[in-house]
Amino acid sequence: MTVERKMEQVAEAWRRQGFSCALWTDPPGRRWEDFVHGVDERVMVLEGEMEFEVDGRVYHPLPGEELFIPAGAVHSARNIGRRTARWLYGYRRHGG
Repeated sequence: MTVERKMEQVAEAWRRQGFSCALWTDPPGRRWEDFVHGVDERVMVLEGEMEFEVDGRVYHPLPGEELFIPAGAVHSARNIGRRTARWLYGYRRHGG
């Protein structure tokens, strides 16, 4: 299955569950530190090796594995691999 097709399937499933879905691309070594959102978030790695830290707990989801980040959680995303990472993220829509 292509990355694009996988993204379409995930986006449809997340929409049905009240979440948006968008693609993010990070080069090797890119880090996004200490974010907090007022809504629930989901992430899913499509390609590459990402590390997510949520309220001090570190996760290394494999491609295709989903990670839930609750509203208000301090979280970070880091590309710890040697190649570009592509991953999906989505936020719970208001009323969702």
